[in-house]
Amino acid sequence: MKRQIEGHRPLVAILRGVQPFEVEEIGQALIDAGFGIIEVPLNSPDPLQSIALLAREFGDDAIIGAGTVLTPDQVDQVMDAGGRLIVSPNMDINVISQTRKRNGLSYPGVFTATEAFAAINAGAHALKFFPASLHGPDGIKAIKAVLPENMPVLAVGGVSIPTIGAWLEAGCDGFGIGSNVYKVGWNAQKIGQQAAAFIEAYDKADT
Repeated sequence: MKRQIEGHRPLVAILRGVQPFEVEEIGQALIDAGFGIIEVPLNSPDPLQSIALLAREFGDDAIIGAGTVLTPDQVDQVMDAGGRLIVSPNMDINVISQTRKRNGLSYPGVFTATEAFAAINAGAHALKFFPASLHGPDGIKAIKAVLPENMPVLAVGGVSIPTIGAWLEAGCDGFGIGSNVYKVGWNAQKIGQQAAAFIEAYDKADT
């Protein structure tokens, strides 16, 4: 692997809608397939319970956290549940600051160069370009050209297995992956198969 975040591929599995009763089996399937970063969006059912279960079971082997984190109070709730990763759809300096204060990993959502540099200056660990589909690889490439080389860039929204190579060539380091690896109602076997296919495609393109 050329690109890594704490020894993991920079691929975030987004489990929007996952429920606590199934989350451990799903987490195991994702980790077995090669995912090392797992996000439970806070607009899922009982998300803090799911995060706590994942952190307890897999916290030593994977980065566990939350998505759709909008306030500093939510940062605290995720951290208290055992999560480390804080992902937002927007760039909120207060959320980034609280994440840093709690020694978490801050992945704010950005769309413009102005937002990207504001997030970097506030202490973000990586940038989530969302929705990436509106930029396309060419748009990401243009913004990436002026960003610090050591700042990881993840594209979220509109990334599929056939397009992985184009996004990587544009300068993306990795992706947040939702419906390509998880949909409500899929069982762990199905999720594992989808995740393994994405990992295979990513590794082939990441050369």
